Amino acid sequence: MRALVIYETMFGNTRRIAEAVAEGMRDGARVDVVDVTDAPAEVSPEVGLVVVGGPTHAFSMSRYSTRREAAHRGGRVADLPRGIRDWLSELPSGEQPQAFAAFDTRVDMPLMPGAASRSATRAARRKGFTRTVDPESFLVEGYEGPLVDGELDRARAWGHSLTAGPAE
Repeated sequence: MRALVIYETMFGNTRRIAEAVAEGMRDGARVDVVDVTDAPAEVSPEVGLVVVGGPTHAFSMSRYSTRREAAHRGGRVADLPRGIRDWLSELPSGEQPQAFAAFDTRVDMPLMPGAASRSATRAARRKGFTRTVDPESFLVEGYEGPLVDGELDRARAWGHSLTAGPAE
């Protein structure tokens, strides 16, 4: 199977999770990992699984204004006109044959409402992805991170579960 992991990152934490997810997937798929700024306008029909990941900003996927605010806090200073919200909205509508999974990074805070991964999964369903996986969140300490201990291992395991065959 071929898989595509698309991520958005401001402080590098989501990129690290995306790479760990892809590492876990490589037992069962050929995986390309792409920053959202370089993501394709359409997903090739050869791709069987699309995984999208981004930081949770204001309880959802980022917007230009929240990315700009994160840049003021020391995040990636390059102009970030496009995040995963924008990429998903720009995809053509209609039946998407690929399976879809989403993850996010968010502050380690109990009972925090909303998550970018849940919003991304809803957006993907509206775009025509009918085979979706339950979204997953990975935790960071504070706004900028670092990742909570154990999250990279958990990301590898989640990635492996996405491409592992049925249990024997």
